[in-house]
Amino acid sequence: MAKQEPSIDQWLAEAKQDPKAAQCGMFLTHNGVVRVTPKKQVREGVEGLGDVVRVEFSYDAAGVDAAVAEALTWPGVHYVRVWLNEGALEVGESIMYVLIGADIRPNCIDALQKLVGTIKNDLVVEKEIYA
Repeated sequence: MAKQEPSIDQWLAEAKQDPKAAQCGMFLTHNGVVRVTPKKQVREGVEGLGDVVRVEFSYDAAGVDAAVAEALTWPGVHYVRVWLNEGALEVGESIMYVLIGADIRPNCIDALQKLVGTIKNDLVVEKEIYA
């Protein structure tokens, strides 16, 4: 069963109240969502897999906590928050939310890309179920 999704509006309000918020010139969010097109089709051009109907999703919670802690050491990064769903996720359901607060745009963009990449490549297990 999927978890209750967070409110990004609430996350941003809380982030702006954080003691380090005054150092942040930008906040970026990422919302990963289950899509109907198979990952292998999008990334590798593999055809004939069928449509995705759901994704079985799990993650390494301790690894995610460590990745968040590491992200807070990156240049200019002052705020990080991550939420990951779990279980059987239907097309359109959220897989993850990530919020990064950093001093300047390049640091914020780079940190968001690096953290999402680490989570997706190293810390989650996704099994697509096809129609």
